[in-house]
Amino acid sequence: MQNIIIGKLKKPNYSSEEAYKSLRTNLQFCGKDVRVIAITSCIPNEGKSSVTINIARSMAETGKRILVIDADMRKSVLVGRHRISKGINGLSHFLSGYREIEDVLCVTNVTNLYMILAGPVPPNPSELLGSKRFRNLIMACKEKFDYIFIDTPPLGSVIDSAVVAQVSDGMCLVMTPSEISYRFAQNVKEQMEKTNCRILGVILNKVQLKKNGYYGKYYGRYYGKYYGKGEGNK
Repeated sequence: MQNIIIGKLKKPNYSSEEAYKSLRTNLQFCGKDVRVIAITSCIPNEGKSSVTINIARSMAETGKRILVIDADMRKSVLVGRHRISKGINGLSHFLSGYREIEDVLCVTNVTNLYMILAGPVPPNPSELLGSKRFRNLIMACKEKFDYIFIDTPPLGSVIDSAVVAQVSDGMCLVMTPSEISYRFAQNVKEQMEKTNCRILGVILNKVQLKKNGYYGKYYGRYYGKYYGKGEGNK
């Protein structure tokens, strides 16, 4: 088993922290049968990888054993963002048959959080993700971990996410409202529905809340002084 250090995560402000806790709770209320969760977006740069890591971190804080699988083998950002050595064995090594599960699994510096990185870019990502070997990987990991979060490529760009959905219990869509048209979002939703995977919901990211809004101002000040810096306490 490999050891990696995830770059220091930017500590979310009070509002963001509460949002991730709320999201964590909502996922837990989806039922005990929803443990393998694919996370995608409509287009690149909507923050799905950051959202995936933060959800996983938040869930790990509850004492659950969490695994993050970086299935964005075409253009992974996790290795570069966290300055992880490129010599680490990853998902493409395993799916190609060059490594076994214990060779690609990584222990991180975050308690209860484990990862399988993407590995080198293969010539056939969709075929590898649709293989029996990937299905067996998920089945084996479900016996060792409480939740598995799979970071997948944008569904509006490539079909890989739909392939991963076939072995997932549920799927979440990360969306930046200001960058996506209603029609395009509907098209992506229709693609998700075709996978027959349960759609757990949409996670709105990069939303600019009104700093002077009553909710943020009142609750940020009231709870912020007890639990951390809130929107109204900046």
